[in-house]
Amino acid sequence: MVRRWLRRIAFTLLGFVALVGLYVATACALVFWPANPEPPPESAMAEVQAWILSNGVHTDYVFPIRSATIDWLQLFPLKDFKAPPPDAEFIAIGWGDREFYLNTPTWADLTAARAFGALIGGNRALMHVSYLRRSQLGQGAYALPLTQAQYAQLADYVRAALPSGRATPIAGAHYDNQDAFYEAEGGYNLFETCNTWTGRGLRRAGVTVSRWTPFDFTVTWHLKPGRP
Repeated sequence: MVRRWLRRIAFTLLGFVALVGLYVATACALVFWPANPEPPPESAMAEVQAWILSNGVHTDYVFPIRSATIDWLQLFPLKDFKAPPPDAEFIAIGWGDREFYLNTPTWADLTAARAFGALIGGNRALMHVSYLRRSQLGQGAYALPLTQAQYAQLADYVRAALPSGRATPIAGAHYDNQDAFYEAEGGYNLFETCNTWTGRGLRRAGVTVSRWTPFDFTVTWHLKPGRP
């Protein structure tokens, strides 16, 4: 009887390991079969210089605060933030799990239960927005040169992730003086991560990126590191 249960436990663990391996292997393999493999001609590039910012796990879009396409201050007004830097030039925008975002301000706050809860899903999403100085775009920044049309598509993609296209701040939710959280459409799970949200926007805008982006490196693989 004991041996039978041990065998079942062993097969269950092996099955779990196999599923995790398949998940990771699929994500890695799709990096080499990207969407939009042919970038726009160089003459059309870099009309707007944006970035992808990665902390090694999570990715954000980083856009100039103002451009001919959009003034992000109109969507995310400074009154929603404690004390954003007056010399901020960029806005960082990310999407993620509500409970994880609000209860894990640093990696030291991460618990196994919170991570597992995010992966199995069931929690609604939030959008995290920060106003950044140029000097804050250092290590982990990847250049994202865009045409005006691509930038407009990404701006529309971000707005579409807000309920009714409106930014509704979460009262009192901040990591620091220059960030704020907003209600967002959708929910987080193993197959719908912060990075799949970033990657989907890039694919729709015609940027060369993996067809599935559950990890940060699957978003940044086809981009070049770069600082403003």
